[in-house]
This record gives sequence, C-alpha cells and structure tokens, in this order.
Amino acid sequence: MRLTVVGCSGSVSGPASPASSYLVQAPYEGRAFSLVLDLGPGAFGALHRHLDPSAVDAYGFSHLHPDHCLDLCGAYVAARYSPTAPWPRVPVHAPADAGARFARAYDVAPRADRDGEGGVSIADWFGYRTWRPEQEVGPFRVATAPVDHPVEAYAVRVTEAATGASLVYSGDTGPCDTLVDLARGEDGGGVDLLLAEAAFLDGPGLPSGVHLTGSQAAIAATRAGARSLLLTHIPPWHDPQRVLAEARPHFAGPVSLAVTDAVREVRPR
Repeated sequence: MRLTVVGCSGSVSGPASPASSYLVQAPYEGRAFSLVLDLGPGAFGALHRHLDPSAVDAYGFSHLHPDHCLDLCGAYVAARYSPTAPWPRVPVHAPADAGARFARAYDVAPRADRDGEGGVSIADWFGYRTWRPEQEVGPFRVATAPVDHPVEAYAVRVTEAATGASLVYSGDTGPCDTLVDLARGEDGGGVDLLLAEAAFLDGPGLPSGVHLTGSQAAIAATRAGARSLLLTHIPPWHDPQRVLAEARPHFAGPVSLAVTDAVREVRPR
C-alpha cells in the first residue's frame, strides 16, 4: 500500500503545501486503485502531479470543514468541463448529507437575466455514501470511528486486504479513546502507520475537542501500539520542528513530519 501526501497544511493552505489531502493506492484488478482521503484547498491541482485525477476511484472525507473538502468543487468542474469530460461519477464516502454540503459550497444564484448552470449538479454527480463503521473500497477494508471535533468527524482506518498493511488517518480531533481504539485494532496489534494531525502546540488553555498537539498525537500512537507516526495538519503559523520535538519524547517508534509530495510504502509488520 502506498501513501502519497498531496497536501498537509493545517486549517488553511500554506506557502509550502495545499491543505489536507492524502492519496492511498494499492494493486487491484491489474491496476492501481486510488483512494483520496480529503481534498482541501489547493489539493486538486497538486493531485495532478501524482496521477490523472480522472483516474481517482473513490474519495473519502474525514469531515466537511472547508480545509478538508472544498476542492471537490474543482474535481466536479474538471469532471464536467475538461477536454476529457465527462469523467466517471465515482463514490464519495463522507459524513451524512455531504451532497447538500457540497451544493452549498458550489452553487451560486444565477443572474436574473440568465438561466442557471444546468446539467447534473454536484449534489448528484458523485455517488455519496455515508460512512459506516466498516466498508469495502476496492482493495481496501475501510473502518471508521467518530472522533472529538466540533462537527461530525471520523478517523479512518485503511487496510489493504491482500497484505494486511494498515494506516489510520486521524482527521481532525482532540484526544479521544475512539482514535486510539481504531489505531490499536481489534487484534490489539497496532496500526502500521498512524497519520495524525498535530495542529496545536503544547501549552495552557488549549480548547478541548478540536485538535491534537504533537505530544498528544504521540501519546495516542503509544497507547495504540502503532508501528510509526507521521505528523500532519500543522498550520503555517507553527514551526513543524517544534511540533516534532514535542512529539518525540512520547513515542519510541519512528516519528516524522508529513511533507507535500512525499511517498511512503506502508508494509505490514
């Protein structure tokens, strides 16, 4: 299973990276199956560096805050109007009512003297599927768990069925047992890679139920028995090296920072 960091800037796109987006690929039916987790501002353009976006097989959204989802509007425009359009109308796994959410983001009232855009709307173009605790997506077994954030939000566990390689993407969350349990797994063996947000720095007065610090992400990885930890979703106003330094004392395994365009092979223990 291959993980490509398409975008890793937290809360907003940044000078060195689009906002959150991760491409997960594995062999399937004689080709590479491509699952995109989140598609924040700037990510759709960056995705072109790694594959023809018309070849995306499925999207998955941890939650529907704009920094994690708004570039699906760009994917819709390309799917309808690019020279290779129409593109396949692929599934979108997301929290409930995602189609209506994307319609609010995309649709604008037409001018009084003009008809609207017409055609199939973004609310109907994609095959929206509300997250279930477990689902099969191509070569992957995908499990979700609700996490602690101000809106409906999920951590997502992706396991390659053929090899057992696994990663958990935290989405956005404060510290919570559901993230740890998902990363630990039913067999208690611990996930191969925990891709964890770390948008806050350690300090007093942090709001609860919003984001993790680097140290909190590392503690979650330790509690889960994760094999390795990749820190992401660091906003451009924080120093990533400080986040990494706060994490390292709390996790004995390999810990590193997500970097745009980095590719990582996720292998089972």
